[in-house]
Amino acid sequence: MPDSPPDITRDDVAHLAGLARIQLDDAELERLAPELQKILESVATVSEALEGAGDVAPMSHPTPITNVFRKDEVTPCLTPGQALAGAPASEGQRFLVPKILGEE
Repeated sequence: MPDSPPDITRDDVAHLAGLARIQLDDAELERLAPELQKILESVATVSEALEGAGDVAPMSHPTPITNVFRKDEVTPCLTPGQALAGAPASEGQRFLVPKILGEE
């Protein structure tokens, strides 16, 4: 296991906040120090795992992905008359709907 990251102090958090131009109160400084320490430890663990991976190629997905789309083939479908048969109103092979914006 790689060396654990150095302990993050309240002063370190204040310095980082200043560099990032983030204003933190005392309670936030106290709370963030252990959180940042945990984040650094987690990054170190991931880095260790990556170093041990050897020549394993990076992947975008853990399982093989296959195309789930069907072939684009022409199939019979409804005629305009059949599609409009159940519509309350139609005009010129289109559904007729009420105006909603008051346009003429």
